[in-house]
Amino acid sequence: MPLRVNNNIAAINSRRQLNANNRDLSTRLERLSSGLRINRAADDAAGLSVREGMRAEISGLKMNVLNAEQGSNLLQVAEGSLNEINAMLIRMRELAVQSASSTVNDSNRESIQAEYTQLIQEIDRIAHSTTYNDQVLLTGFGNTVDATSTALTASDTTGVSSLKISGAATGTYTFEDEAGDSEITLGNGTVTQTIRIATMLDGSDVATGTTTVANFDRLGVQITLAGAGVSNATGNYSDGNLDDTTIVVDSTTGGSFQVGPDDGVNNRIEVGIQDMRASGTILNLNTTAVGTLDSSRAAITDIDQAIFKVSNQRGDLGAYMNRLAFTISFTENEIENIQNSEASISDADVAAEVTAFTRAQILSQAATSMLAQANAAPQSALSLLQ
Repeated sequence: MPLRVNNNIAAINSRRQLNANNRDLSTRLERLSSGLRINRAADDAAGLSVREGMRAEISGLKMNVLNAEQGSNLLQVAEGSLNEINAMLIRMRELAVQSASSTVNDSNRESIQAEYTQLIQEIDRIAHSTTYNDQVLLTGFGNTVDATSTALTASDTTGVSSLKISGAATGTYTFEDEAGDSEITLGNGTVTQTIRIATMLDGSDVATGTTTVANFDRLGVQITLAGAGVSNATGNYSDGNLDDTTIVVDSTTGGSFQVGPDDGVNNRIEVGIQDMRASGTILNLNTTAVGTLDSSRAAITDIDQAIFKVSNQRGDLGAYMNRLAFTISFTENEIENIQNSEASISDADVAAEVTAFTRAQILSQAATSMLAQANAAPQSALSLLQ
């Protein structure tokens, strides 16, 4: 091998090998430190793309498990309150049966009626106060206003600027609003409610630049009527404008638990809870009484129907909770399988990396030694010049 001074090929080759060994050593150190085979796109571009997709899916599935658990908790809260409502309905039936007997007199029935009335009020209070994350559950959870409601679609003539429901049963509600009588009546074929609006109006109109709220609390419907010049309203209300317009309430999309990875309909569980107020349109016990012999006997049948409806609702909630339990189990199993796949792509094989690290370390040390020897070789040229 020629003895060269200007270009020490042996040193250049040793340096190149040393640099390669150091890069490999650095890679092995990074993988052992992070536990990952892929730390940057350059490590495995295709593998990185697949891994990130799996990580996004795993993250979504974990949130789906949380959603399902919270949904189950929500249903448990509702079912617990329904259990108490059922107990009160049974007590109300006892009172109705007691009052339906000629063995009690009118004075006794007055006392029975007093307790009966208190139980109706307590059922309503429980229905209104049963909440989960500030959402009322037993006044029609899951019900929404359909877009076909003419009270809204014709807001430029009705003057309705907004509409809210809380406990409104599914169905079509129709307004009766005769001009000049200062009254608005709303009904769904089962229950109707009339409210006086004379004090809400300036003459026959809502005052310019203002809004007023008509609250049909018996039906669970609240509408906001706008006067002229209200910025977020398309029209203004005058007495009679709502006549024959409708509100359509359905339960198709209100209570929805996201339990899948995307927005597909199969990845949601739709949940509806009916209005469980004693004074609501489902139980409709507000008109029953036990103050007389005849009314007590009629109340027994009405209470039996209410108990049946509450029991059916509890059965539905139990079915939802069981479904959510299976959903959680399935999703957790899916997470485990995807994590296993993601690990096979992304995770470092520690045993293999330690072996490779040891090899790179030895080669780096050897290359350092050889580079030192290669750099010393040209020094021998000086002996030829002496």
